[in-house]
Amino acid sequence: MGFVNVAFSQDVTAGATVFKQCGICHAIGPGATNKIGPELNGLDGRHSASAANFNYSDAIKNSGIVWGEQTFKKFIADPQAMIPGTRMPFAGLKEPQQINDIWAYLAQYNTDGSVKK
Repeated sequence: MGFVNVAFSQDVTAGATVFKQCGICHAIGPGATNKIGPELNGLDGRHSASAANFNYSDAIKNSGIVWGEQTFKKFIADPQAMIPGTRMPFAGLKEPQQINDIWAYLAQYNTDGSVKK
């Protein structure tokens, strides 16, 4: 008997809905600026603690993370477990579909806030 790997599709529109709970602290898209948390444009491939003019925790500064699909998904599921000492006061997303959807939403943005073509 083999192991069955369940794949989840990624839905940008659903990800935009999930992002509403993040939008309290983070901004993304054209004209996004830092809020309580850093702006998230160009997150895919971005080094941790690299948004200009944001005061990151030492934990994030020292994490050495390059954000990508796998690192983001692990982080958003439980930020404190992945980076102890992060100041991000979010308990994490628990539903795999929501995690996939929010990644699809975030990954579509270039560093200037435009949507990738």
